[in-house]
Amino acid sequence: MLCSISKPHDVITPLVLAKLREGDLIFQTSLSEQSKAIQLATKSKYSHCGIIYKNREDYYVFEAVQPVKITPLAQWILRGKNGHYVVKRLRNVDSVLTENTLQRMKQAGEQFKGKDYDVAFSWSDDKVYCSELIWKVYKSGAGIELGRLQKLGEFDLTNDIVKKMLKTRYGHKIPLDETVVSPQSIFSSSQLVTIQEVE
Repeated sequence: MLCSISKPHDVITPLVLAKLREGDLIFQTSLSEQSKAIQLATKSKYSHCGIIYKNREDYYVFEAVQPVKITPLAQWILRGKNGHYVVKRLRNVDSVLTENTLQRMKQAGEQFKGKDYDVAFSWSDDKVYCSELIWKVYKSGAGIELGRLQKLGEFDLTNDIVKKMLKTRYGHKIPLDETVVSPQSIFSSSQLVTIQEVE
């Protein structure tokens, strides 16, 4: 299912591209089944995120879907609700994200490419979900911890939509002590500034 914007050139304008740089983070409201549950549990508008990289003149999003992969930026935007997205960037990006650091981040991400999406939101490296991928790539490649790590039990698990998802994933043994990092935790990090927001 695509949003109302149907052509790549509708979302990737020269003005949009001029504002981007490698290592930026991009957030959207996913149209996936679990999106609403994630939004409710984390009190967030956004349920999916990825890292922007560039290959020659083209921008891509490194993301954890099924499987973890590189997706052309235009395709990534079109998958989100109404084509809306937000791009964020490190406050001290010029001094931190050097070419060498970006290469280390890309190398750190290589271990996750092709791995399955982690529907159980576990902290192991066997499978990975979107915000976990960002956190681990930045931590391993740049030495930066983006967003606060939390326990699953810290989120609001009271809504029926959330309860249904948890029961489907875990049965009656919900791992409340599992370490997790949510898209909202990274989105609200004081280390980031908003570069652009497209409604």
